[in-house]
Order: sequence, then C-alpha cells, then structure tokens
Amino acid sequence: MSRTMSIAVVGAGMGGMAAAATLRQAGFEVQVYEQAARFARIGAGIQMMPNSMKVLRSIGIEGRLRETAFMPYSHLNRDGYSGEVTHELPMPESLFGAPYLCMHRGDLHDALCSVVPPEVVHLGRKLVGLDQTRGQVRLRFADGSEARADAVVGADGVHSVVRDIIVGPDAPIHRGRIAYRAVFPAALMGGFDIGPSRTKWWGTDRHIVIYYTTAARSEVYFVTSVPEPAEWLTRESWSAKGDVKELRAAYADFHKDVRTVLAACPDCHKWAILEREPLPRWSDGRVVLLGDAAHPMTPYMAQGAATAIEDAAVLARCLKEVAGEDVEGAFRRYEAHRKPRTTVVQAISSANTWLRDGGGDPGWLYGYDALTAPLDEPAAHPRAQAA
Repeated sequence: MSRTMSIAVVGAGMGGMAAAATLRQAGFEVQVYEQAARFARIGAGIQMMPNSMKVLRSIGIEGRLRETAFMPYSHLNRDGYSGEVTHELPMPESLFGAPYLCMHRGDLHDALCSVVPPEVVHLGRKLVGLDQTRGQVRLRFADGSEARADAVVGADGVHSVVRDIIVGPDAPIHRGRIAYRAVFPAALMGGFDIGPSRTKWWGTDRHIVIYYTTAARSEVYFVTSVPEPAEWLTRESWSAKGDVKELRAAYADFHKDVRTVLAACPDCHKWAILEREPLPRWSDGRVVLLGDAAHPMTPYMAQGAATAIEDAAVLARCLKEVAGEDVEGAFRRYEAHRKPRTTVVQAISSANTWLRDGGGDPGWLYGYDALTAPLDEPAAHPRAQAA
C-alpha cells in the first residue's frame, strides 16, 4: 500500500489494547473503539503466564509489571479437604524463558494503556454495524458517529458484536457453574499467609484458586467454580454482587486455610461461567476476530487473556509480512496458525483438569512464543505434537 494501513480495533480490554500495541509497533495506524464510557478498575486478579509475558515484554511493559506484581513460586494443587499436595509445578523464570506473574487486572490494563496513545482510544462508542465496500470497512456506532478503516479487529469479548455481524449470533453453553471472586487487603486475614504459590484447592464438584496480586503481598485474590441453580445461568456480568455467607457455606467443609481466607473476605462478586463452541471461522473479508470474541473459554487454565495477547502478536506479524496488501490472506494465515491451539485450550479448560494431578508436559502451553513461532505451522498444542 502506498499509505499506512489503518486498522480499527473494536474493544479496549486486554486483547484489544494488546492488539493496538502490537499493531502500532508493526507500523500500522490504529484507532480503538470502546463502548464503555470510562475504564473501571474491576476487582479481580489475573495470571500472566510465560507465554503471554513474552509478548508483554516485547511491547515494553514487563518491567512495569514486575515492580508491582506477585511472582509465585509454583502452580500448587492441593486436595480441598485434606490439604494434601496433589501436584506442584515450580515456575522459575528460566523454565519457559519469561516470568509467571499474578496481578490485579486493573494494573495489567493500565500497563497496556500506557503504551497506546490516549488520543487513539475512543470511549463511549458502541458498535452497531459494519459495512465492507471497496477495500474499506465502515463502522457505525450507536451515537450516530461513523469511522472508516482498511481493516477491523473485533476484540469485543464474549458478547462480541463483531462476531455476531460476521459469523452470526451463537448461544452460550450452560454447564451449571458460577464463580465467586474477590480482591481484598491481606491485612484482613490477621497475619495469615497464604504462601508463596498460586494455590488451587480441588473439591469433588468445586474448586477455589487463591493468590496474592502484589509483590508486597498486601492484596489477596480468589476465584471459585461451584454448581448453581438454573436461574443464575443466563448471567455473565462481572459486576453482580455475591453473598459472602453463601460463598462461605459452599466451602464450609474445605481445609481451614481456605475457610480462613473466606472468613476474612468482606464482599464478593458472582458471575455465571458460560462457554461457546469453537467458531467455524474467525474472519470475513477485512474483518477479523481476536481473543474472547473468537475463542471464549472458561477461566480454569488462566489462558483467556493470555491467548488473546498471543493472538495480538501473531495477527500483527501476519499483517506486517504482507505490508497490508493481502489483508484477507493474512487473516486466514493468522487463523490457521492460532485456531488449532486455542481450540485445544478451550477443550482442556472446559474439562478443568489442567495440572490437577500432574501428567503431560506443560511446555507446549507455557513455552510457546507468539513472536517467533513459525506462522505456516499450527501453533503449539498437544495434538500437533502427537501427530
């Protein structure tokens, strides 16, 4: 192209901001459109594994995250009732070539925003339509405004409008699970230390993951998965309040360490865990999907945001290699590389078996490097290794 290719990113979450950063780094003109009127610091933790940290390193925010995030010693898995260790995977930085960090989601989002100029992020823009004509895409928003770009990246999450436009609406899968979560000051635990690792406590039909979100261990986070009556299964909001008494009752027979954490928790949020089947395709012409819009998954492997960040790096590589000339071909190459991996991660995460009792090599997941992986081969996943 004789001019710099323009790309519109719909959605300013983790995947959208990572896409904005990697695409700008690749030399493209980027504008981001977000339906929210402002960014809210949602009370939740997030785990960044070595596979996503490699991308965050490349866009220049690893140092900032290291200063404030908690670096767990290991993935620790324990029996929810006896406390017996069922499996432990130490996670030194040398193992997969990047650190494993736990942090507040707001801190990660702030770091991503720090490498994208604020003037290219447009808030209060709810997408209502896309029209492709003559090598461009017109975006139409609920406030009556419009924008044009040479390509559009739909990074607008599990309720993706872009996905509905290009693939058609799909119904979420209800498996009868909800999650409670909370972030609160560790001082409320009265001196109790949850330990140096990220710990997943496994019960017969439920689990809870607990970890610190700050290097100073001043803040603790937990997230659960428990069965729930059907009336809750249509909700997917991250902002709905939960009842801490119900939460504590759900884990009343768990190990005392878990009960100590929940007893200290002042309040919590609650949301339904809904899934969707892998999509038949991720793009249509000059419009492509990324992250949860393309492959929403349960939180059980902590790979939702991580795979979105991987997507961002690979998409930027594919577009850069064609210099914006063969956009549709670049999108097909991106999907061919990424989809086999994300489909497997979706399936393993849904089964909720990852690292419970050991077995298998986690290197295919945590050792993958979206910056150097061969683009004409499927991204690393167990089925590819077995073939």
